[in-house]
Amino acid sequence: MVSQAGALLLTQVLQVTGLRRRLSEGLGRWRAARATHDPGKIIADLAVALALGGDCLADVAVLREQPALFGPVASDPVISRLVSQLAREAPRALTVIRAARAAAREQAWDLAGQAAPGADGGLITIDLDATIVIAHSPALATRSSPGIWPSAEASGDLGCVADVKVWRLLVRWHLVS
Repeated sequence: MVSQAGALLLTQVLQVTGLRRRLSEGLGRWRAARATHDPGKIIADLAVALALGGDCLADVAVLREQPALFGPVASDPVISRLVSQLAREAPRALTVIRAARAAAREQAWDLAGQAAPGADGGLITIDLDATIVIAHSPALATRSSPGIWPSAEASGDLGCVADVKVWRLLVRWHLVS
């Protein structure tokens, strides 16, 4: 249970900011007539599972194992059907989800008031870090002696959102060593 303590905090943030409610209201049109599970809660559960390190729909099983903490969690087939439904109307579904997130962010900043980072006009430090992951490939092996990996190359986008209402930062990085 200790490894999921952060997930419980996230579920409380979902409630306090109104994100869970807004998702439920906005995604209500995708709820089947006799459905047990609310689409907003399903999406919120997926977000919590992702925050816990999940990388597929089935990883909500971590939440399902703790019903006292996370309540009823939809089965994998129910989640898969909802995601398929939302994908068929992706632009509309994403608009609803983005609007719910934006309203929740606004609520969070309003609740923080003068305790919010940067509210006093001071600087906010954003620490960006990256880790090189070396994948052993035959292409690299031809550059030097077999089995020796003399260099690591990585290139891609490293994104960071500093959500102080208006700040957005996207850093393009390229690392060769």
